[in-house]
Amino acid sequence: MSSKIINNVATEIKEKFQPEPSGHDWWHIYRVWQMAKKLTKFEKVDKFVVEIAALLHDIADWKFYGGDEKAGSNAAKKLLNKYQIAPEKITHICEIIDHVSFKGAKVKNNMQSLEGKIVQDSDRLDAMGAIGIARTFHYGGYTSRQIYNPEIKSVLHRTKDAYLKNNAPTINHFYEKLLLLKDMMHTRQAKKIALKRHNYMLKYINRLQKECNLKWR
Repeated sequence: MSSKIINNVATEIKEKFQPEPSGHDWWHIYRVWQMAKKLTKFEKVDKFVVEIAALLHDIADWKFYGGDEKAGSNAAKKLLNKYQIAPEKITHICEIIDHVSFKGAKVKNNMQSLEGKIVQDSDRLDAMGAIGIARTFHYGGYTSRQIYNPEIKSVLHRTKDAYLKNNAPTINHFYEKLLLLKDMMHTRQAKKIALKRHNYMLKYINRLQKECNLKWR
């Protein structure tokens, strides 16, 4: 029964997010889902909750809903109510969705459960390494950001509103988020993966600096 629900939810999400243009598309969701399944092999958790939360973590991303932090969990609850899922599991899944997103370097994250921490690690890993670089520049183009502007300094945002309203050049995002993620991982296995992806991003940044002879920050 659990596997059937997971597959049905995956099918719904794939149909909804296949054409999504911002880099939060089905294949991002799929990678997060697969990474989350990988991480559950090293932890004692409710795998059903992990998989469903991973599949639904971007169902209504707060960034695209005017900063509404409940948009995702409300959409998830509406979808999940179609299935015979225990209310406490739906509540758990919705709590994960409410807290999974990065909302600024100085904004405290309140993810509580290990299931949620696995989903969060998986989502953050997809913002790192080669795929993270690709997604960052894709999103920068989607939001019409400059690639680089030495007159605009990177900022470690203290509130989610400041982070939401930020329209800094794409390069700044490395310093405002991506290069910080290594030290924000929860699970042991995610930390190992994150270190490799972090080092890859450092090499990329150093190479870009040499090619462009840029002055950073």
